[in-house]
Amino acid sequence: MGLWNDRMLPRFVDRTSSSAEIGKLRAQACVGLHGRVLEIGFGSGLNIDHYPAAVQSVSAVEPSDEAWDLSDTRRSRSRVPIERTGLDGQRLDTPDGSYDRVLSTLTLCTIPDVRAALAEVRRVLVPGGTFHFLEHGLAPDDGVVRWQRRLEPMQKRVFGGCHLTRDMTSLLGAAGLDVTAVRAEYLGGPRVSRPWTYGYLGRATRPA
Repeated sequence: MGLWNDRMLPRFVDRTSSSAEIGKLRAQACVGLHGRVLEIGFGSGLNIDHYPAAVQSVSAVEPSDEAWDLSDTRRSRSRVPIERTGLDGQRLDTPDGSYDRVLSTLTLCTIPDVRAALAEVRRVLVPGGTFHFLEHGLAPDDGVVRWQRRLEPMQKRVFGGCHLTRDMTSLLGAAGLDVTAVRAEYLGGPRVSRPWTYGYLGRATRPA
């Protein structure tokens, strides 16, 4: 799976995650970003065009060299300085309270220890700072959840460890983040796609 995970999967994700529908959700996730921003799972830079003018700098955590290379053109035309600062969202080499905002879009599903990653998010946010997220995960319907659980082992093997059954709002609460806004719903498409398309869009705050 080395060639697939290292070279082909980042290109596949770049194509499938750049639709107009997902672009609109990315734009909504980026509303309110300002100051020093940490983006976990920077990928190929699909959020760059949505950074608000108030963003001063972006520190990018991205484990894939291929994805980082794919972002080169987008980074070169960005008005915001972007620096690759880490490879692993589970262990950030950053002092406490370093960032005003943290952004994650379609990333938490693939991090092996998502609880460790969210603990790091809380740690590096300033008190009162906000975590902006767009993620997919556990659906509310029993029939869909049964399919998510059946499909998840194969999903993880083929798509870089991607989980289908993570309950994002519960995970955020367990990490000590206050969920202040969340919209959870299925994306458009046929019903057969629902195990993959239940999404969470929202914000959570590190308590002051």
